[in-house]
Amino acid sequence: MKKISILIPCFNEEENVVGISAAVEKVLVEKLPNYDYEIVFIDNASKDSTRAKIEAICAGNKKIKAIFNVTNFGQFNSPFHGMCSLDGDCVIPVCADFQDPVELIPVFVQKWEEGHKIVSGVKSSSKENGFIYFLRTVYYKMIKNMSSVRMIEHFTGFGLYDKTFIQLLRQLDDPVPFIRGIVAEYGDGFNMTTVEYEQPKRRAGKTHNNFYTLYDAAMLSITSYTKVGLRLCTLAGFIVAFIDVIVALVYLILKLTHWYSFHAGYAPMIVGMFLMGAIQLMFIGLTGEYILNINTRVIHRPLVVEEKRINFDSDKEKE
Repeated sequence: MKKISILIPCFNEEENVVGISAAVEKVLVEKLPNYDYEIVFIDNASKDSTRAKIEAICAGNKKIKAIFNVTNFGQFNSPFHGMCSLDGDCVIPVCADFQDPVELIPVFVQKWEEGHKIVSGVKSSSKENGFIYFLRTVYYKMIKNMSSVRMIEHFTGFGLYDKTFIQLLRQLDDPVPFIRGIVAEYGDGFNMTTVEYEQPKRRAGKTHNNFYTLYDAAMLSITSYTKVGLRLCTLAGFIVAFIDVIVALVYLILKLTHWYSFHAGYAPMIVGMFLMGAIQLMFIGLTGEYILNINTRVIHRPLVVEEKRINFDSDKEKE
């Protein structure tokens, strides 16, 4: 009997963990009775009652398991570590906030049985804030055009991954994993297909996405999968240097003819200096993001440090 592993990453989701586990289990039992399954929470050091509720759920059902991290390792490392920790024939990550429709799990499994080892859920529309969705659309199109690999628009990681792809993830040994980029880079080799869906609103609680988390995701994708940023810095540097030489020659001629000092004063020079300074600071910052990415890879800290696991010993007992 094939085994389906459902991964549910969470952080401060006390209002959702009970509901999402029940919803996922209902779909698995009713729609996929011929499969074995496990439901695994990976908690990123929640500060509310999320962990207590997960422990209570696990106590009542050995098929529901948990991994507790010692601290918050971010929105990418924790789910990636969870995926690599599971041993099902396929792994399906599902957000705890119900924005990944659990009804699609049987659809993913059907596509998997047809021979697709990666089934990616792609948002065709969303019930979230319209302006935020617009910004996401702009971001995805920008990354798609800048990246050297075929990036998938409106793909957040929700989907099904065959155990052969999970084995590849383990072999990558990537200290800053970006699953969306990894799927885009290697997906064709695993007969990837996509399933479109409308993203529902968050069921309960507040979103943990903010400017910093969105910026972090954008910079990780840019610095990991594009060269355009640094190339733009270099190209802009040459262009600005050329313009500076021309402007300097023009000002020198005007100064020698006494026209410049009489009509313009120092205003154009001051404006030019501030403009050049702003451009330099912007590109120094972008270069710094690339250096930060390199630094993280060189240090190579562990993806996640676990505090404890719950119900994983039940697998050993079966053996």
